[in-house]
Amino acid sequence: MRQSDDRRGHETCCTGPVGFPQRGACVNLDLWLARLSAYDIRLFSFSGTTFTALSLLQLAFAVVLLFFAAGTLKRWMVARVLVRFQMDLGTRQAIGSIVRYLVLIIGFVVILQTAGINLTAFNVVAGALGVGVGFGLQNVFSNFISGLIIMFERPIKVGDRIELTNIEGVVHDIGARRTTVVTNDNVTILVPNQRFIIDNVVNLVYLASPVRLRVPVNVAGASDITLVRQLLLEAAADNSQVMAEPPPSVFLLSLGGGAMSFELLVWYQPRECTRQLLTSELNFGIGAKLRAHGINNA
Repeated sequence: MRQSDDRRGHETCCTGPVGFPQRGACVNLDLWLARLSAYDIRLFSFSGTTFTALSLLQLAFAVVLLFFAAGTLKRWMVARVLVRFQMDLGTRQAIGSIVRYLVLIIGFVVILQTAGINLTAFNVVAGALGVGVGFGLQNVFSNFISGLIIMFERPIKVGDRIELTNIEGVVHDIGARRTTVVTNDNVTILVPNQRFIIDNVVNLVYLASPVRLRVPVNVAGASDITLVRQLLLEAAADNSQVMAEPPPSVFLLSLGGGAMSFELLVWYQPRECTRQLLTSELNFGIGAKLRAHGINNA
């Protein structure tokens, strides 16, 4: 009996004035949690489960931890695991994103069931969500489904140079609802995913092969045709971005009147140079050669 009193005294003698254990004292964890729950506030009940301020904090902490774990898992797979299978960055990003979504879905189900929430109670919420989709959330779900289509079909991937209406740049990231494109001016544009499904998209590196560039040139009608053709080919050969194979070529599009229209066709690698930059460099070179031989532009 004496020993029992001593143990009880040891468990209670280290408590502070408001009943909480003092720092550094030997604490009975169950007793500490019981006293902490006495200060908890009951908020509401849902699906037969009572929620308090403490339980909501625990639920919020679990959700934050789930997002952190899913993001960490994606980065680890992209940077460490999938690299060993010699996959390109776009494929690794797509697989990592899909794994992240699966982890989030499974994690949410586990968290809700652990919290004592009956998932069948969300039938009403799902019905209301369906009505919301019909009235105002079509674009959100359309972009999400479009993102999944892009990840599975992979018409574009991270690192591709694309042209979409008046947007030209490199795909930096493909998210659930939007795709991040970095333009030639280093401006980041967030493009809704559904635009890559319903609009015409030019993927310059889809086939991983060279792309042909057409440069129009107009000269005075009295110019020497053979000399102009030679100068255009020399301007193409002087540019390091122009490929030697397939070789450059020159088309004479029109004759007559006060001008002749030529077109210089060259092949280049879009990953190494932008269309706009190469066109500018060729125009500078062509203009210099034409002026050096007394040929005027029309």
